[in-house]
Amino acid sequence: MKGRSHLPTRGDQLLAMLAALANPHRLRIVAALASGGRNYVSQLAREIGISRPLLHLHLQKLEDAGLVASRLELSGDGKALNYFEVNNFGIELTPAAITAAAKSLTTKPEN
Repeated sequence: MKGRSHLPTRGDQLLAMLAALANPHRLRIVAALASGGRNYVSQLAREIGISRPLLHLHLQKLEDAGLVASRLELSGDGKALNYFEVNNFGIELTPAAITAAAKSLTTKPEN
């Protein structure tokens, strides 16, 4: 969705959210943030058991889909800490919801 000047459609947003959640690491990240509250990257990487660079890649995908948000803060000793938290979201997966979302898709199907 980067590079577009318009807001994503309902269908495009649903695709982005489902694609972001279609990975076990990203599901664990959302679960950790949902149960433990906001957390900074280094601590979250230790809790999940993955490297910080890999965590950054997954967090970017989640943030691009609107599932998490980040905020840079300074600690008491002057270190910059990037905190992440889960955005409030809900996904309705019913045949009717999928039909409505499909009608608003702007992405072309791949052949």
